[in-house]
Amino acid sequence: MRITQLALVLATAFALAGCPKKVDTLPDKPADSGSTGSSTSTTGAGTTDTSSGSQMSSDQAALQELQKLGTTIYFDYDKAEIKQEFVPVVAANAKYLNANTARKVRLEGHTDERGSREYNIGLGERRAQTVRRALMLQGVGEAQIVTVSYGEERPAAGGSDETAYGKNRRVEIGYGQ
Repeated sequence: MRITQLALVLATAFALAGCPKKVDTLPDKPADSGSTGSSTSTTGAGTTDTSSGSQMSSDQAALQELQKLGTTIYFDYDKAEIKQEFVPVVAANAKYLNANTARKVRLEGHTDERGSREYNIGLGERRAQTVRRALMLQGVGEAQIVTVSYGEERPAAGGSDETAYGKNRRVEIGYGQ
C-alpha cells in the first residue's frame, strides 16, 4: 500500500513539474471577426478566408460556438460521468479541434476538498480521461490531447459549502499553441 501511494505521489510530482506555466482557456479570436462586408481574414488555423460578411468559415463558426459555450465541464459529487447539460460543451470543443488539427488541448481534472489527496488525484484523472474519450469519439486525434489531474490543489472557489464544492468539481479545457 505504501509503495502504491509513493508511486502515485512521485508520478504526480513528475507530471506537475513538466506542466507549462500558462495555458490559454480559449483560443485567440481570428482577426477581423467582427467586421461586415467583404473581407479577408486569417483564421486560427492560419489559413486565409475570403468571405462576404453573411458567410462564415466553419473554423470561425466553431470558434464562436466554443466561446459561447465555454471550456469548463462540471461534475456531480464523486462522479466522473459528463452531465447531459455539458455534452454541447464537449461537442463544441471537439468541433473546434477537428477544424484545427494543429491545436493541442490540455484537460485539467479538479475535485473539491473532500476525500484524501490520493483519491482526489485519481478522481480528477478519471474526469479528465472521460472528457478525453468523449473528444476522441467525436474525431479529435489522440496526439492533440494531454490530461493532467490537480485533484483538490487548484480550487476555483474557496469555501466549504455546496456552492464552492460544485465549482471545484470540474475539467478545464485549455488550449496551447
